Parts: sequence; C-alpha cells; structure tokens
Amino acid sequence: MTTQKDFKRLVRGRMQKTGESYTSARATLLKQGPKRTAHADGNGAPVTVAEPQPVVKATPPPDFAKIAGMSDAKLKEKTGCTWERWVWALDAVNAQAWPHKEIAEYVNEKYKVPGWWAQTVTVGYERIRGLRAKGQRRSGSWEAAKSRTIEAPAGAVFKAFKQAKPRAAWLSNKVVVRTAVPNKSVRLTWEDGTSVEVYLTPKGRSKSVVAIQHTKLESRAAVDRMKAFWEKQLGVLAEQLEA
Repeated sequence: MTTQKDFKRLVRGRMQKTGESYTSARATLLKQGPKRTAHADGNGAPVTVAEPQPVVKATPPPDFAKIAGMSDAKLKEKTGCTWERWVWALDAVNAQAWPHKEIAEYVNEKYKVPGWWAQTVTVGYERIRGLRAKGQRRSGSWEAAKSRTIEAPAGAVFKAFKQAKPRAAWLSNKVVVRTAVPNKSVRLTWEDGTSVEVYLTPKGRSKSVVAIQHTKLESRAAVDRMKAFWEKQLGVLAEQLEA
C-alpha cells in the first residue's frame, strides 16, 4: 500500500514539474485518483494494473465540549441535549447570524431551558461557531469570572460588597455601587471604568456562594490578571468573614 510518505514524494515531484504549490499539487493528485500502470504478464501480454491510492488521514471531528467549556454529560443532564445536538438544532435556524440575546431567548422559549442554562448553551454555541473566544463577549470585550464558597451568611457577604467601610477592610480599589438587590446581587463600576457584577447564592443559613463577573476588559491578558486578583481578594474576604 502506498504510504503517506510515498504520497508526499509524489506531491513534491509534481510541484517541481508544474510549479504548483503543495496544496494545489496534492489536491490535483487526489482528484486524479489511482494511476494505472502497464505491465506484461508471464506470456508477454500487456496488462494494466491500478496503483493503490495514497492513504490520507481523516480529519477528526471537532471537540465541541472542549471548545464550549463544558462536558456533554453535564449539559445533557441540565438541558436534555449534548453539544452536537444543540449545534445541529441552532444551525438549522441559522442562529449564528442572530445576536446573543435572540439566541438565548430562542433556547429558553422553544426548548423550555431555564435562563442560566439557556445562556450556557448560547455562549457555548457562539464559541463553537467562532463568534467569541472563551472569556470574550460578542461585542469583542473580555470578561473574567470567579466564584468561591464562603462560610458566612449571604447577608454578611452582601454587606462586605455594598457598604464602603466593610468593603475597605478587604478591597482597597475605588468603586462606585450602581445597583444592589439585598443579599442577592451588587453591580459596581471599577476604578478604570470596567464593570463588576456580584451574584450571591445562599447555601443554608451560614454558607453562601459569591460569583464575580468582571466585564468590559480589554484583552485576554486583562482577563488572566483579574481572575488572579479576584481569587486572591475573595480569599481575603473569606478569611475575614469566617473568622
């Protein structure tokens, strides 16, 4: 059987002969199919023998789960479908041409997927279709996300973000509170004009999860920097509240 190495040799030979690029020469040889070579049998009679086709490795299918940033098992558990199925369903209606909000609303209303998971499907689909990179929004801006479980009531965590004095004890950066929903969320304008969204989820009476979304960042490097920053500062906050 002709090996890949043999085929490459044929391609380079055609390149030298015709002046074509490697890609063009390879495509031409593949299109031509197997060559036929004349030989003589034992009695001297001419026979034509087909040369075997070169072995060309198949391109593996894309790993949708890896691109989207969530496993198929988890997604199917929460939405009823794997990434492959979601991509098929959304491609069927040309959803990649829609704005983000319209895709999320379609997933929510058409397939009865709850809001947060409709957003997860939408963001994953946009990543798979190259509409955004991981950590990037459709607008082109970047965002850093970080979360932590803290052994403290949601009310105490809310106060640590909302009120200036307790906030200064663990966060020295200058911020402006834009909106706040008691014990649920706080939206801040950061000192450089970027935006910080804080979401709180109670886990019983003395434990809560705080999730940070730092948006409108300018680059992937800024995302990495702010992720490291929030990991450190949430650790400081947890130490203070848990003490």
